[in-house]
Amino acid sequence: MKAQLYSSSGEKKSEISLPIIFETQIREDMALKYFEAEKFTLRQPYASYEEAGKRHVASGIISHRRHKWKGAYGKGIARTPRKIMSRRGTQFFWVGAEVSQTRGGRMAHPPKGIYTPRKINSKEKKFAIASGLAATANPALIVRRYSSIKSAPFTPAVIESIPNKTKEVLSAMKKIFGSSFDKVFKNKSVRAGLGKRRARKYKSNAGLLIVIGKDEKVNVSGIETKKISELRMRDLYPLGRLSLYTQKAIEELGGKNAV
Repeated sequence: MKAQLYSSSGEKKSEISLPIIFETQIREDMALKYFEAEKFTLRQPYASYEEAGKRHVASGIISHRRHKWKGAYGKGIARTPRKIMSRRGTQFFWVGAEVSQTRGGRMAHPPKGIYTPRKINSKEKKFAIASGLAATANPALIVRRYSSIKSAPFTPAVIESIPNKTKEVLSAMKKIFGSSFDKVFKNKSVRAGLGKRRARKYKSNAGLLIVIGKDEKVNVSGIETKKISELRMRDLYPLGRLSLYTQKAIEELGGKNAV
């Protein structure tokens, strides 16, 4: 498979051969399986504080035997753990504590912060990532994913290196992507309707993915940049992500075998 090589200024130079990984059979079912399994590994652990609601001197201070000091026997009250607020002689002013039905007590069933990951074979992971990379070089999948893109003659696009100045980056992107330039930058907007009251106020597009080599450093505001070793399935799914590879990234992918 051939690809168009662009200079750092966005001018067409020549065609280069892509690594064999771009010829991998595209399996959307495998990509979806890994995408769903990856959510469990990336989930942020959440749990309450281990001692929340338990930091009281309440449990075990009340006796339930007859004729005992600080006893609750015969008073017609439940055996709820109580802390002593005040007393007058043998009469105590108790307030329930510790247990879940009392004020300031522990939660009944708090989140534990322990999640079971969804299992997936290592070969399936490799196949899914290879399918995702191959999909970035498939014009039909790119057109299917982006409704406003009618054709993708720039796919797959390979650039010699990313310029250091933002102005030069913008100029190069306009030359490479042409009418599809509006899809390059990540746009964030406020959602219309009631969704913005329900924990999904903002919505955004994915934008362009720049894949760089391990020794390259690129920081362009509004554009996602990833090294080969940092690529995840969520960066490539749904299949057909608009992507730009640097020449060094292509050389590194050439050392990886297709599944």
